[in-house]
Order: sequence, then structure tokens, then C-alpha cells
Amino acid sequence: MLKIYGVYRSRATRPIWLIEELKLPFELVPVIQAYRLKEPMAAGAPVNTLSPEFLAVNPMGSVPSMDDGGFVLHESLAITLYLARKYGGDLGPKDINEEAQMVQWSLFGATSVETPALKISSTIAGGKQDSEEGKTDIDVSARLLKRPFDVLEKHLAKSGGYMVGGRFTVADINVAEVVRYAQGHAAVFDGRPALKAWIEGCQARAGFKAMWDKRTAEPA
Repeated sequence: MLKIYGVYRSRATRPIWLIEELKLPFELVPVIQAYRLKEPMAAGAPVNTLSPEFLAVNPMGSVPSMDDGGFVLHESLAITLYLARKYGGDLGPKDINEEAQMVQWSLFGATSVETPALKISSTIAGGKQDSEEGKTDIDVSARLLKRPFDVLEKHLAKSGGYMVGGRFTVADINVAEVVRYAQGHAAVFDGRPALKAWIEGCQARAGFKAMWDKRTAEPA
């Protein structure tokens, strides 16, 4: 059976959302991030990213990892692109051109959007959004997102409202799960109606809701 190592409060949401869309049977093997534990190496600590049994699966000690019938793969974007190509049907590429575009937009999200968007998310999650430091961090991050969000706005307005192929695909999942980090700062979506409609449409899907309900139920 397909196994995903990780927890819902991690980048494992990316492959799990895709898995929910595809209705694939899978086993979630709980592995929590070590930084979330006071003493990750203490006796009786839950399996975490520093645990020897997980490092035997992924020596880098990061989640998620995947085991698909003995084929082990790491990195959330690599996992989603693999699953989409193997099991995805319309959510995966129809030809090599679409596959290249899905890789392109997934990497665009990771390299151009994720860092400033995640800074917004972590600032708000830490309750610092109203402090002077927090306001500065959010303002700087919003400025860094201007160009990539403008690129996404223009692309989505011309592409039928999806990242690739005029239909919902793994590329939408990969990019949406990065853009999500910025949603706590609504101003970054002002003047970008296509981007706003796209992220809301992605999150209205049953696959996202199924994943998100389980994420919400998981202890913070």
C-alpha cells in the first residue's frame, strides 16, 4: 500500500490533497517535525524527523516521504508529480509539454512564492502581526510577492483559470498549497481577481476539504 510519512501540519498536505482527489488508498505513517517537540530524542517521544527509524527512510530527516510498493521518494513536489504521472488521469500530464509546464509552475511556487508567503504565515501564526516587527515582516513579504503574484494573475486570467491545460491538475495543488501561506494577509489578493478566484476555487474542492478537515483535527 502507498505510504506517506509525515503529519497533516506539514508539506505532506500536498501529496495528501492529491491522494484525496484521486481517492487512492494510503497509509499515513505519523512522523512529527523534531522542532515541535521539547525533547525529540527522549525515551517515549513520538516518532519524529530525528528518530533513527525515520532517518532510515529519509536520511535528510524531512517530511513528507513516500513509499509506493518499495519505491521510496522524498520532497513533496517530487512526490506529487510522481503520483500524478502514475495515477493522476486528468490531474496528471497528457503529454511531455504539459509535464514540463507542471514542473515549471511547481518550481515557480517553491522558488518565487514560498519563502515570503511562509513568512506571512509564520508571523501571523506566532501572533506577531500587530507588532512593529511583524508589520514590517509582512509588508516586506507582500512586496516580495508582488511580481510572482502579478505573474500568476496574468497567467490565470489567460489560461482558463487553471495552471496547466485548462483543467485542475497537480500543478494547481502544488502552487495553491504555497499561495495558501499568504492568505492571512488579504491585501496581497487586492486587484488580483483571477488569483483570488483560483485559490478559492481550489480550496472549495472536495479533495482539499477532506485533507483540510483532517489537518484541522490534528493537534497543533
